[in-house]
Amino acid sequence: MAKGHRSQIKRERNETQRETRPSATLRYARVSVQKACFVLDAIRGKDVTTAQGILTYSPRKASALIGKLLDSAIANAENNNGMDVSKLYIEECYANKGPTLKRIRPRAQGRAYRIEHRTSHITLVLNER
Repeated sequence: MAKGHRSQIKRERNETQRETRPSATLRYARVSVQKACFVLDAIRGKDVTTAQGILTYSPRKASALIGKLLDSAIANAENNNGMDVSKLYIEECYANKGPTLKRIRPRAQGRAYRIEHRTSHITLVLNER
């Protein structure tokens, strides 16, 4: 038998398995996963100053969203983890599929076509070199 209450056991287990890398997550972003991944592939593995430059001059809509997300992850690293900003780089970045907003567009002869507005959940994980 284990010692303590089930919630206490879970709490202790979660303390040892806690993620220490700073991260930021943007949920329900109104951009499809495919379009977000074009931008994420361009900045994966780069240091944060280079990634900010790439995102600033990228013409895609997702680059503005990911730029704000990167600023948030940098602030989390600096304030919560006490990391040096000049040593940070993007260790992981990925986009997962979010819920799809389904809309209907009227077409000729009484037909209705479906329009799908796709959303995504974008995550950035930083680390120090």
